[in-house]
Amino acid sequence: MARDPARAAAGHWPRRPSGSLPFAVPQLRLDTPVQFLKGIGEKRAEAFARLGVASVQDLLFHVPHRYIDASSLTPMAKARIGDDVACVGTVISKGVLPTRKGLRIFHAVLRDQSGVLECAWPGQAFLDRVVTPGQLVLVAGPIRFYHGRQMAPRELLVLGDADDAAVAGRIIPVYPATEGLSHKQIRAIINQHLEAMVAILPDILPEPLRTRFNLPSLADALHAVHRPTSASEAERGRRRLAVDELLDLQLMLARARQVARAGQRGTRFVVHRTLTTQLREHLPWALTSDQKQAIREIFEDMTKAERMHRLVMGDVGTGKTVVALFAMLLALENGYQAALMAPTELLAEQHHQTLSKLVAPLGLVPELLLGRLGAADKRAARARLQDGDTSLVIGTHALVQEEVGFQRLGLVVIDEQHRFGVEQRAALMHKGDAPDVLLLTATPIPRSLALTRFGDLDMSILKTRPPGRGAVRTALRTPSHRNRVFEFVRAAAREGRQAYVVLPVIEESERADLRAAETMATELTAKWPEVRVGLVHGRLKAPERDRVMRAFRDGEVQVLVATTVIEVGIDVPNATVMVIEHPERFGLAQLHQLRGRVGRGERESHCILLTASGDVLERLRAFTQTNDGFKIAELDLEERGRGDLLGARQSGGVDFKIARFPEDTDLLGEARALARAVLDADPTLTKRENKALRARALARYPRGEVLFRVG
Repeated sequence: MARDPARAAAGHWPRRPSGSLPFAVPQLRLDTPVQFLKGIGEKRAEAFARLGVASVQDLLFHVPHRYIDASSLTPMAKARIGDDVACVGTVISKGVLPTRKGLRIFHAVLRDQSGVLECAWPGQAFLDRVVTPGQLVLVAGPIRFYHGRQMAPRELLVLGDADDAAVAGRIIPVYPATEGLSHKQIRAIINQHLEAMVAILPDILPEPLRTRFNLPSLADALHAVHRPTSASEAERGRRRLAVDELLDLQLMLARARQVARAGQRGTRFVVHRTLTTQLREHLPWALTSDQKQAIREIFEDMTKAERMHRLVMGDVGTGKTVVALFAMLLALENGYQAALMAPTELLAEQHHQTLSKLVAPLGLVPELLLGRLGAADKRAARARLQDGDTSLVIGTHALVQEEVGFQRLGLVVIDEQHRFGVEQRAALMHKGDAPDVLLLTATPIPRSLALTRFGDLDMSILKTRPPGRGAVRTALRTPSHRNRVFEFVRAAAREGRQAYVVLPVIEESERADLRAAETMATELTAKWPEVRVGLVHGRLKAPERDRVMRAFRDGEVQVLVATTVIEVGIDVPNATVMVIEHPERFGLAQLHQLRGRVGRGERESHCILLTASGDVLERLRAFTQTNDGFKIAELDLEERGRGDLLGARQSGGVDFKIARFPEDTDLLGEARALARAVLDADPTLTKRENKALRARALARYPRGEVLFRVG
């Protein structure tokens, strides 16, 4: 059978005929099960399966997660007290020593050519079953004085037997391992089969593109990651593999963007400078440079024949709503209607109040369409939209109901777009004849993740806060300061200001030492009879939750005890204090969103973090030192990892095996440029030289098949 490089790239080969013997493998193929490779067998294949390795191709791309530079280790005789060093030596003795307090300490004495070194692991007696005399091990940690020179290793790695010359003076790859399959065994198996596996793997990235972006061949990259001669060589190889991984995603995103733009022609708006200029003249403040740039980018999109599909990502308080208003007025001055959809009635009401004040000098009256309106009011509002009597409407999901129609919808603005389902967003977009689409989000994420989540959108970034906003001072406090902190809250309420008290749980739990929102609200109400205390949390029914939040907005509630339901969507300029209990239970990005609820007026505001956990003080101190949401998102990414950041709190991420963020952000840009270069010349990837790229991308993202059916 002739080889098909596209199918080979995707790992698709015809399976053995039913009934053939399991050992009858005439030729190594990418989809050959690993159990048929020499040195593996059924038992080890089961262990490999736990690592996600089922085939030869999986094994080839099971890359090391770190390396040990055995060529720059510290000789044991030169390890001095106070140094933090890494050493490799042979275990010459070991044992477990008990202490009078019942602590068991594992001891081992290591020797290299220069001398010996004693190592101690308090409370880790189990190592007695792992470490045996004669083994070659690597240890790393500080050297201290304890009855002599001693290391307290923070890392222990069993390299092999004392006569294992393969590690001497080398860069040692350390692979993800599992029970029953050590990293040394994986290293030996991959090393044994590396040449044969590399030989059958086609490099599907066209050579002109490799040359253009200065990328090594795939064969060279795989040799570099599995058999590096230096740390820089290993990193160069890994980055080539990461580019391939990122390229598959960017091909899908770029193709989605092509299809979205070509599928329906948009409206070519003309900048008449009537309503938009009037708004600029009547604004009570000057636009920031970020706002001006975003408006320019939006206007450029809206004046093109292609449909606009742009995301405005702005930190809290950077003025996204005003930017969106300029876009809506451009649609209006061209005789079209504009609709803004918000995720909650409270947020829709806030937008309506804000926009009504801003457009009043222009003679415009925005419509407000909410689910809680009476039947007669809804019918009247829908009739005005259908007849074109209303040109600007703000609402919730009520806008997407079947009975709502528009006479000439030209622009759709969706606020906090991640709070809506795909179907809801699509339903509003289909209310008109291919209206332009502007998405808003107040959740800053690092550029690297933005390009993986929103790579099919054009993006505008807002970082600068408009003038006239009070600064927010953030402080970290411990339980010893609790009384002073809450007296500060009480004093603020007495002075006519308002405050939030945020907790991570609703009710007391025997299994969690956390102050619950319900308990806190009860305590404050009893202790502060002169202060009006409110409570909101996720279990409240939406009408009751909105009633309490409206009362807080209108000043009827002075202190609002809440869970994270107030993270987005409430704007109370008079709220100047926020206390967050157990901040260690929140991600840094979420803490920043919470902090964004204060500092929305002219007065200085305070965000106070109350924690009893000493383990998290460093990360919380880092949070207190910046108000830049994008910097905080980067800190969150570095601390918790991309997977967690894009998990429950920021869904929609893509899982990468080789690419790492934020250090691979530059590679993401290269991958995006590669994808555009390929798709500009071959939009459906049907040319012979690109078929393998298409097959590999679809193997990774099968749902993208529909994107490449469109010519």
